[in-house]
Amino acid sequence: MIKSKQYVAVFQAILAAALFGISSPVSKFLLEKIPPMIMAALLYLGAGIGMLIMSLMKNSKGIKQKEAKIGRKELPFTIGMIALDIAAPIFLMIGLSMTTASNASLLNNFEIVATSLIALLIFKESIGKRLWIAIFFITVSSIILSVADFSSFSFSIGSIFVLLACICWGFENNCTRMMSLKDPMQIVVIKGLGSGVGSLIIAFLTKEYVSDIGYIFIALILGFFAYGLSIFFYITAQRELGAARTSAYYAVAPFIGVGLSLLMYNETITWNFVIAVILMIFGAYYAAVEKHNHNHTHEIIKHEHRHNHNDGHHNHTHEDFKNGEHSHEHTHELIEHTHSHTPDMHHDHSH
Repeated sequence: MIKSKQYVAVFQAILAAALFGISSPVSKFLLEKIPPMIMAALLYLGAGIGMLIMSLMKNSKGIKQKEAKIGRKELPFTIGMIALDIAAPIFLMIGLSMTTASNASLLNNFEIVATSLIALLIFKESIGKRLWIAIFFITVSSIILSVADFSSFSFSIGSIFVLLACICWGFENNCTRMMSLKDPMQIVVIKGLGSGVGSLIIAFLTKEYVSDIGYIFIALILGFFAYGLSIFFYITAQRELGAARTSAYYAVAPFIGVGLSLLMYNETITWNFVIAVILMIFGAYYAAVEKHNHNHTHEIIKHEHRHNHNDGHHNHTHEDFKNGEHSHEHTHELIEHTHSHTPDMHHDHSH
């Protein structure tokens, strides 16, 4: 039962990656007609509107709500998530308009480093030896990609913007992680509409505009698939696998982006790029196989989320007891034990 749930989660994480992987090469094509700020806004609006329609269709069919709704307690994380989601895609679109699509795609892997280090330093999530090795390889690869010319050591401005986007998304992943027990569809709708409208306001204030309806429509569709469905699968996977490990499986996204970019733009492949790709593959591999074993304590915690009483973690009892998955507020008792695990929603202790 738990094993098959893990396999489903891994598949969802890789599917999320594949959908996001197509965004850089296709966005670069659309940026010829759409300015960066509006492009960022359309991607998130496409995600928000698409997921809202899916959510309304689900409700109209009378499907019983098993998920916990976002409450007042999650408000600071919600605001942080929206603000960071306004900044990140704008940085990425500016970066994409200044560097090659394959370079930007590969640099997106730096998000793993940002997510893991922020999880470690701020949220005290534990990091195993393999993840440290992954962080080393990905960082070295990112440095190689960011230096435009080693002989005169000049930085590629486009690459710096892509890395800034990754750092914003690193913080944002950790904000979302604090909410990943809540309804994933609701998170994507709030994320998409909030960030989309925010970016649109910035675009209008900076006097950006676009007139080509066809391109606007393609950008919205891309947003629904590459951001909306991708984020939805990402959050669902993260619930089962934890923040660090989900972002590791997600590492295949840049390689999908690179492949597509090389096909679409006939880009010249430099030695720097080849070395960076090899290092990035090592980094992605080590991040994906992160697992560690230690004695740890689950503190007493009271929260509400979707759960099942036969998963080994939820053995509380309550009135109107339901079999199968359901959502209500419940308390986890203090428990100390050792087992092999990856950082996940139940293992966010420090040691």
